[in-house]
Amino acid sequence: MGKGYLMDTNAVIDYLGDKLPPKGSSLMDKLPITISVVTRIEVLGWYGINEDQLKRLTSFMNDAIIYPLEETYVERTILLRQRNKIKLPDAAIAATALVEGLTLITRNMGDFSNISGLEIINPHDL
Repeated sequence: MGKGYLMDTNAVIDYLGDKLPPKGSSLMDKLPITISVVTRIEVLGWYGINEDQLKRLTSFMNDAIIYPLEETYVERTILLRQRNKIKLPDAAIAATALVEGLTLITRNMGDFSNISGLEIINPHDL
């Protein structure tokens, strides 16, 4: 396993929405909140978010380690898009995990399963 974990957007949403099974929730409870800036944008940019939800999500983000889109991540994102049929946000998140040597926590295993060298775990399968 890598040196740590990177939480995909759906893992954050499932965790905060209490939709993870006990083992998945327990894992997330123990980890530092580590995300890509893409996840921050996706979570906080949710259309129709209400004020209470925004406060809770902002508080969560304020406690997070957030990886910005630095040039090394951008270059890896481009390579991933050239070699795989993958959406831009997923490619940027995967690139961040690969560059940093992090295991990606996601429920969308199919979105990332063809990316060579990317370690992924599904918090719903723990």
